[in-house]
Amino acid sequence: MAAGIHVRMDTDVEKTFLRDTRASYNAIAADYAERFEAEAKSLERAMLAAFAERVRADGAGPVVEFGSGPGRVSACLAGLGVDIRGIDLSPAMVALARRAYPQLRFDEGSMTELGGFADGSLAGVVAWYSMIHLPPAEVPGVLAGFHRILAPGGHLAVAFQVGDHISRYTEAFGHSVSLDFHRMRPDLVVEQLREAGFEVLARLEREPEEGEKTPQAYLVARRPGGE
Repeated sequence: MAAGIHVRMDTDVEKTFLRDTRASYNAIAADYAERFEAEAKSLERAMLAAFAERVRADGAGPVVEFGSGPGRVSACLAGLGVDIRGIDLSPAMVALARRAYPQLRFDEGSMTELGGFADGSLAGVVAWYSMIHLPPAEVPGVLAGFHRILAPGGHLAVAFQVGDHISRYTEAFGHSVSLDFHRMRPDLVVEQLREAGFEVLARLEREPEEGEKTPQAYLVARRPGGE
C-alpha cells in the first residue's frame, strides 16, 4: 500500500453521486454518529469476528475499511486483532473518527478510486453498509478493484440492506441532503462477487430489528490463492 495515500477527486469530472454523498455526510456527520454508532448487533459481531479470525489466520496483514464513517467498525475489528485503517469519502466523518479513535488511522478517499493501492497489497477489505451508495452500474467495477488490491487468499466483508428499491433522501437530521440508498439482493451480490473472481465463504441474512425497515445481509468472500 502506498504510504500517505490521500485519494480525493475535486475535478469537474467527478461523478455526481460521489459529490452528493460526500456533501450530504459532511452535513449530517455529527448527528449520524450520535444516532447510529451504537454497539454492533450480535449477528453483525459474529460476522466481523469470523472475518477477523480468517485475516489473523492468514498472517494478519493490512486491512482497509472503505466507507468507515465515524469509525465504529474499524475500531471493532482493531479490537479483534486486525491491522486496519479506515477510508471515507466525507472529511467530516474522517475528522469524527480520528477524534473518537486516535489510535487508528483514517483518511479521505473513495472505493471507486483505488489507484493508490498496489496489486495484492491488502489482506482484507471491508465495505460495511457503504456499497449501498453506489449506483448498480458501479458495483462490478468496485468489486473488481477490491479483488485487484487483495492479496491471493485475502478476504472481503460486506454488509447491506436487502431489497430491490432505492430510498432517496432530500432531508436528514434537519439538513438538506441528496442521498440514495440502494437496497441489494444477496443472490445478485453473490453472483457479482463470483464474476469478480471471489469465492463466497459465508452468507448471513437476518430479519429487521427495532428501528430497521428492511432485512440485512452480511457476506464474507475470499480471493482464491495463497495456500
